[in-house]
Order: sequence, then C-alpha cells, then structure tokens
Amino acid sequence: MTIHPQLQQALSVRKALKVISGLNNFDTAKVTAVAKAAQAGGATFVDIAADPNLVRQVRQVIDLPICVSAVDPELFVIAVEAGADLIEIGNFDSFYAQGRRFEAEEVLALTQQTRQLLPNITLSVTVPHILPLDEQVQLAEALVIAGANMIQTEGGTSSNPTHAGVLGLIEKAAPTLAAAHSISGAVSVPVLCASGLSSVTVPMAIAAGAAGVGVGSAINQLNDEVAMVAAVRSLVEALEVNPSHVRL
Repeated sequence: MTIHPQLQQALSVRKALKVISGLNNFDTAKVTAVAKAAQAGGATFVDIAADPNLVRQVRQVIDLPICVSAVDPELFVIAVEAGADLIEIGNFDSFYAQGRRFEAEEVLALTQQTRQLLPNITLSVTVPHILPLDEQVQLAEALVIAGANMIQTEGGTSSNPTHAGVLGLIEKAAPTLAAAHSISGAVSVPVLCASGLSSVTVPMAIAAGAAGVGVGSAINQLNDEVAMVAAVRSLVEALEVNPSHVRL
C-alpha cells in the first residue's frame, strides 16, 4: 500500500492541506467549485462525499488526489472503483447536530470492516472529539493497529468562542489542536488536524505535531469561487510559516 506521491511529499514536510467540501454535500456544482478552488489555490488534496458520480465529476476538473469521506464502509468500495485515491472514515461534525454520536468501539469496528473490504487503499480515520483526550489517544493507537494510515482530529463543533477576532479563532481551534498534540506524540502515522481551523491557527496545528490540516467551512461556505481560491491561498501561505517560530 502506497500513499499518493503528491500527498506523501506534502505530509513528509508537514505542509499538507486538505480542502473539505462536506461529507453530506452532494451538490455537484458546489463540490466541483470547491475542488477547482482547492487546486487553483495550491491545496494538496480534496475531501468529498463518497459518491461515485461526484468522484467522476471532480476528477474531470482537477488532478489533485481525491479523498472520499463516509461512515458506511460499503460506500467506499464504489467510490474507489470510480477513482478515489484515498478514503476517510469520519468528518463526523455534520452528524453531531443530529444527535448522532460516534463512540470508540464503533469507529474501530468501522475501520476493521473497511480494511476487510479495501485492504490496500490509503485509509484515514477521524478520532471523535467527544471522547476525553486520553481516550482519543488510546483509540488512535488502536486504529493504527487496525490499519489506519492517517489519523484526523476534530473539535470545531464543541468549541464555543467567547471572543471575536484572533482570540476567538484560537478558542475555536483549541480542541482540535489539543487532540493533534496528544495524538501525534503517540502514533507513528501522520496526523491531520481538522475542524475549526483558520489561517491564524494552521501554523499552531503544525507546531502541535500535525503533518497537515483539513479545512472545510472556511472555504466551502463561501459563494464566490474567487473568494474560495483566496481562502485556500491564505491557508497555503499559513502552512509556510516555520513551525519553529511558533511555540505551544
């Protein structure tokens, strides 16, 4: 099993940027616009819903690696057949508002089921932020043993910033930054820090031990493709900040 070379290179220098269109976003026009903005802005790869038609449409407009997200292992099979380069169990944020929780046992079981179906695909797994940090670390370690090639953190939906401006952006990112710091010290695979990040907090994610970042709403909620490209570029520039200049 080999990771896509473009992604492998970005992870090795800890500058990977994943642009997320949304696990439950099946609007082809919107998803392809986000994907095109990701490529134009210099992102490393895109993360879209695990739908074969979406994969084919996005493949027509970009040549970046395509990751597909789902919480149903069966969906990965048809998405990979359609051309997805890697798969992600998670991006759970959209489910929390519905009252849907993902506990450690279920995430581990999903990982094992997915590995049985697709033993050779690059697999990223999100660790639910609803778990205490020590349990997040334990789950991450178990997921790597079960075959995860990357671990993704989250936490933006659990933070409630009380300040505006830069301080609010840091408050928003605090849960996922804490998870990235804790998990990256415990596992040997790359950790992608996602959920609630901005150009202000992206350098902090790298300083916390992440090999890359995933950003969704800061880009996919924009309605103008020019603005989306600008948002991606600002994140790419933030990743160029030397982590040694950031202290956590």
